[in-house]
Amino acid sequence: MIVGFGGVSDQQLPLRKPQLAASRSMAAPAAEPAAEQSATMSIYKAARRIKRRASTLYNALRSVMEDAAFVAEVAALWPALPLAANLRCGLWYAPPRDFAATCYFKSTDGHAGNWSFSTARLNLHLALLAGDKGGCIIVDSTRRGKRFPDSMSKTIPIWCCVLNRAIERYRLRAIQKGRESSDMLNGDAENNSRSSNWDTSVHLPVWVLDTEKNAVEGRIEEWTDQFELCGADIHSLAIKLQKPLRPLWISQRTRIWLNEVPEFISWDFTPIILISASASDAFATQRMSSEFSWQYIPGAGDDEESWARGLTPTLFWKHSYDLLDAGPDHCNQLVADIVEKDRVYHAQRGEHSPQITAKPLKSHDDVKCYDDRTSIMWPVKLDPTDAQCSNNVPLLFWIGTSNLAVSSTLQDALVGVDCILNCDSTSKLPPNSSEKSYLELSIVGSKDDRFSLMKNLSKAVDFAKRNLIAGRKILVCCQNGEDISICVALAIVTLLFDDNGCFDNGNSFMKRDITKLEMRKRLVFICKFAVNARPSRGNLKQVYGFLCNEKERLSHLT
Repeated sequence: MIVGFGGVSDQQLPLRKPQLAASRSMAAPAAEPAAEQSATMSIYKAARRIKRRASTLYNALRSVMEDAAFVAEVAALWPALPLAANLRCGLWYAPPRDFAATCYFKSTDGHAGNWSFSTARLNLHLALLAGDKGGCIIVDSTRRGKRFPDSMSKTIPIWCCVLNRAIERYRLRAIQKGRESSDMLNGDAENNSRSSNWDTSVHLPVWVLDTEKNAVEGRIEEWTDQFELCGADIHSLAIKLQKPLRPLWISQRTRIWLNEVPEFISWDFTPIILISASASDAFATQRMSSEFSWQYIPGAGDDEESWARGLTPTLFWKHSYDLLDAGPDHCNQLVADIVEKDRVYHAQRGEHSPQITAKPLKSHDDVKCYDDRTSIMWPVKLDPTDAQCSNNVPLLFWIGTSNLAVSSTLQDALVGVDCILNCDSTSKLPPNSSEKSYLELSIVGSKDDRFSLMKNLSKAVDFAKRNLIAGRKILVCCQNGEDISICVALAIVTLLFDDNGCFDNGNSFMKRDITKLEMRKRLVFICKFAVNARPSRGNLKQVYGFLCNEKERLSHLT
């Protein structure tokens, strides 16, 4: 039995400025303002120094390991349920082999007054997985001193409700049209639909205010309409999900009686168990181990660019014991050695491996901080098998029967690929390639150049058109296979393929209007196959601008 889903009491402690001792005599009144200003600056610097000392790499890794033990305990209560990481923070809280899938629910979609249902991040593969296994467990964390991030408090509950209502609408329409069949409505699903037992209400945690809950409920129908219009495969969801989706919340404050843990198969819903890995302490607390003392950091896995110094979750779990045994004095240097050896290993094989540069940490008082340039070398056990497992194996996703695939940058032999459209200029030219089978475009993210993608899309589409006419299979790759390559594939699919995903050399493109809804439908089509797709809003805007310009240019030619 699970209890204790009470509200969060985020208490803020009042900040008090220490009073300055009157150590100056009245004989020097002119020096007092300067002395007060100097003392104020000293207080500020001291606060910054304390915060910097608490937010060390070793403290972060220790905190991640402690929270990961809690995640493992909860996951062991329902071993049959697959574990999923909410990108990117959730990847730190379990070894890579323990995750059956990843998902991408943003907290910004659940912020108060900014609630939304994103058709660019449908995460339908997660719903299908939950339907197949009877449920799933999602791991995430937050730094903000509250029990759950907004992605778990509101974004995922909204997602569950929208999918439930879309499935109910789909089944009711099928019944009304007399197309009821065993492959679509089987057993429990049929009974639930007819007896109105299919739960379509919004299930939010108790700490969400009633006013906010009412506002969310008032927009569910609108979001369901958007979900249906975007072209999502609701038919597959209706077949897989025998019971409606429903979120459950578990944090380190949750009480669980181990002798009364319920079997998920006995529930009348498909559970989406949300684990918030970190304790909800508002401030770092001192912890002790057998050898070292360290500061606990809530949500340490969040915002890894600011603290990880190039370390990835996979590398961390590969060397977790060595890193924690190194202690706070040698942890930074060991991380630098692991990251550099992993980079060299991949660079020797022509894989993308940028040089990691980390800002050296300053030493404060009795705290010894070694930066990347320290002459002390720490032994690292990194053999070829370790290096091969240091990063997640890049997957290649074929987009239906379109002869188009997307992936992260690959340079090894690719089975079934005739030509490569490389959107990552940092990788090397593959051997035995020619101008007809290989095109390299220097495309950077929208944060670095707002028009980089748009300026290169014309070349990408022309390259794809020539090879698709010749019947060749094309791989579109970028550094991570999640953003730029997805947007390039989106432009190609929209321009050169019809509504059924068949290549027509752009004939249907001239006959239809280019709207954001039409582009969204094709993005959903791509995401159905490329489940790791995470296109940024800035790059999607560039694709839409390019398509509008192409439509106008082609209309003038006819």
